[in-house]
Amino acid sequence: MTILQSFILAIVEGLTEFLPVSSTGHMILTEGILGMESTAYLKAFTVMIQFGAILSVLVYYFRRFLPFPIFGLKPDSSTSLGGWSLYGLMILGCIPAAVLGLLLNDYIDTLLGSTWVVLVMLFLGGILMLYIDRLFPEHGERPLRPKNALIIGLFQCLAMIPGVSRSMATIVGGMQQGLTRRQAAEFSFFLAIPTMAGATLLKGYKLYKELGVEVFRDNWDTLLVGNVVAFIVALLAIKFFIGFVSKYGFRFFGYYRIALALIVALALLLGADLSLS
Repeated sequence: MTILQSFILAIVEGLTEFLPVSSTGHMILTEGILGMESTAYLKAFTVMIQFGAILSVLVYYFRRFLPFPIFGLKPDSSTSLGGWSLYGLMILGCIPAAVLGLLLNDYIDTLLGSTWVVLVMLFLGGILMLYIDRLFPEHGERPLRPKNALIIGLFQCLAMIPGVSRSMATIVGGMQQGLTRRQAAEFSFFLAIPTMAGATLLKGYKLYKELGVEVFRDNWDTLLVGNVVAFIVALLAIKFFIGFVSKYGFRFFGYYRIALALIVALALLLGADLSLS
């Protein structure tokens, strides 16, 4: 992998990780467009640069994670989704994905090379996004309970299918549980932290067991560039996304998913080679 390739992939990761458009699907399509070889390191890289995206959430919502005042900084008291309770809700929400991820990790890896699986899921998810605001109209903010967090965590498991989108699955779960668009999106961000941190550690460990420490020594530069770029781009994407969905809802993302799926499918049918070599 070159520095330029890692830079491009990190931009895609940062832009799409927290939007309901499937970051994994976009990464697979981008890798195909770039003509990249499907290697153990490439599969691990696409997961490990999520660490940069995780940091963007921690930075953007720093005060939400303060359980008490620290060095003059006070916790954000404007919402119930913060402090000690937030940590408990995050842990509950990531339990289903952690269990299924360990059980199905090898099977999930086999799906990561399937462009058609991604396109079908992008299309079907796009249709859902068109109607989600009607299916779950807002009725004002409400506290997030442990039961709600666990159910949202079950929805998150759907994102193990490439193209579904972890963000979309958890947002749909949140709105199905009665959260506002803003609450559902924010809890989706928070739930990403333990889920993605666990996936990053697991993927890094598996890569170490398979190829040894040399793979990290040989590729430290692409990993560094990938995480730094993903952090900066994701930070900007979070700010945009919260403001956009609070005002306009999710319909735009439905149109985008459908259009992208149809365009790429047409390209494949016309003979374009977007598969990983």
